[in-house]
Amino acid sequence: MTDTSRIQELRDQLHRHNYNYYVLNQPTISDQEFDALLRELSDLEARHPELFDPNSPTQRVGSDLSNDFETVRHRRPMLSLANTYNKEEVRDFYERVQEGLHGETFEICCELKFDGLSISLHYEDGHLVRAVTRGDGEQGDDVTANVRTIRSIPLQLAPGGDWPREFEIRGEVLMPWTSFEALNREREAREEALFANPRNAASGTLKLKQTSVVAERKLDAYLYYLLGDDIPEDGHFENLQRARQWGFKVSDAMRKVRTLDEVYAFIDHWDTERRNLPVATDGIVLKVNSQRQQRSLGMTAKSPRWAIAYKFQAEQQSTILREVTFQVGRTGAVTPVANMDPVQLSGTVVRRATLHNADFMLQLDLHVGDHVLVEKGGEIIPKIVSVDEAFITSERGPKVEFIRHCPECGAELVRYEGEAAWYCPNETGCPPQIKGRIEHFVSRRAMNIDTLGPETIEDFYRQGLIRNVADLYELSVDQLSGQNDTRIRSARKTIQAIQDSRDVPFERVLFALGIRFVGETVAKTLARSFRDIDTLSRATLDDFLQINGIGRVIAESVIRWFADMDNIFLIERLRAHGLQFRLSQQVLDAQSDRLAGKVIVISGVFARHSRDEYKSLIEQHGGKNTGSISKNTSFVLAGDNMGPAKLEKAQKLGVPIVDEEAFLKMIED
Repeated sequence: MTDTSRIQELRDQLHRHNYNYYVLNQPTISDQEFDALLRELSDLEARHPELFDPNSPTQRVGSDLSNDFETVRHRRPMLSLANTYNKEEVRDFYERVQEGLHGETFEICCELKFDGLSISLHYEDGHLVRAVTRGDGEQGDDVTANVRTIRSIPLQLAPGGDWPREFEIRGEVLMPWTSFEALNREREAREEALFANPRNAASGTLKLKQTSVVAERKLDAYLYYLLGDDIPEDGHFENLQRARQWGFKVSDAMRKVRTLDEVYAFIDHWDTERRNLPVATDGIVLKVNSQRQQRSLGMTAKSPRWAIAYKFQAEQQSTILREVTFQVGRTGAVTPVANMDPVQLSGTVVRRATLHNADFMLQLDLHVGDHVLVEKGGEIIPKIVSVDEAFITSERGPKVEFIRHCPECGAELVRYEGEAAWYCPNETGCPPQIKGRIEHFVSRRAMNIDTLGPETIEDFYRQGLIRNVADLYELSVDQLSGQNDTRIRSARKTIQAIQDSRDVPFERVLFALGIRFVGETVAKTLARSFRDIDTLSRATLDDFLQINGIGRVIAESVIRWFADMDNIFLIERLRAHGLQFRLSQQVLDAQSDRLAGKVIVISGVFARHSRDEYKSLIEQHGGKNTGSISKNTSFVLAGDNMGPAKLEKAQKLGVPIVDEEAFLKMIED
């Protein structure tokens, strides 16, 4: 047998063994035998680099090469599901389907709602060619290299199958409870921040740069929706059974039912039984089974009319409050955190819960030593619901009081009018605020220095390399690599990303500065109103209040920020490093008042520009974006697959519908 034939034989064998082990849970060979076959294949592939295949079983272990993510537009939008929290709303959904199908008989497919990261897998000729995250529903990140490390996802389908030449299958990438707990034990031992839940851990893992680390974390996946132009069956349930035969991991918990009582029975069973599952779930998904009937029922602007998610009620447990500590965030907001005796809740051990703010604490009337009822909001974030009155005695511990000074720097806290939170005003000298502002500054929607994560920033801060964002522009490759040859490539990439950020436009630089209450939209408004940082810094309260969308709280925050000489000095340092502090001439030339006074709603999928780009164009030409249609709407900018509900409302109110080409002509020179 030639090496080429043996390589193909080994690949086929190992794909089959992966399926037996990770999907069927029925291994037919020992781990040692599997490893021996994998080593043989790896050695043969090393001798024949011309036979490289990205879907080879040897690629499951990943690599140490940095992995950048390309943004990809979905062929079909990944819509979210409408949520319901009680059986009455489930009945309403069932009756809406009955009415929408005009009394036609229908089936409901009942499925578990897995709590992970939505993923879209694309196959051509039986091979995985692309894996894309949900993103904003219209476009997501290409994470194919990382998905290839997930052993329950087939890289190639068994030859001779009846699968379509091209199809898409969607599902959820998950981190099993065992992997999640092991990962958090490792992070705790290294004194790193713990993941709050398996969903966050899975999401963070799938976006890591090194596929070898992704492979080590043992992600899993369940697939639940088959799409394409040549899908074999009309029935959703039947299609997934076919997908199971092709090698995909499909949940055994799916049931096809006809009556509302059968739906309720499925919900009742899994409301209890889900606690015994190896992965996190947070509800039930109900789908009309027939794809023909799905098409007949159609979509709303945000979700299909033929499906709904029933969310489980949050589980509550009683435990003892031991102390309340206080955390300081990027904006200086101080958040109280309850530290409690460990309690098992929705599959994880909970020791801490947020208390939100001083008013929330006051309402609870907490005392040290109280028995408190804890639940997970949406099965994710632990929170104290109330004091367990059954355990209250006359000899309660000391009352928990909100602090008056910052726990990090000692500054006296302040509370701004209309705000629930207390803030530390020491923006330039409080360590959590400093590090948080740097994290915000480098974030993707700000300066996009994506090679710097929270752990790296913490390390640089601890070493004294950075104390504010201007210090980033004075870092060198030697400082970052520490003369370590293996880190030089990474250091060069970081320095290059920092240098490239000098070209980020003014409105994003303004957002990146982290001025309290100045988000992306406000930053764009301020940049376009004042045009440069110097004019903005001299603006008075009256100047701000003349701008639509800028109120007193925002205005006073911006004025306070520019009144601090440390911030003025920071601006001058950043200016010296070449950052953009005025709108570019190109942007100024492109601005117009062609859409002045127009209130515009965007709906559908577009060919020429993304929705975000159209929002920017509307603002650039003096218009205003809104999300819902009303009598004040000037027109709807509509692409393909405009939401039926929006179309119906626009027609009812007589709001004009403008297509992509007509809109572009409207704003062109």
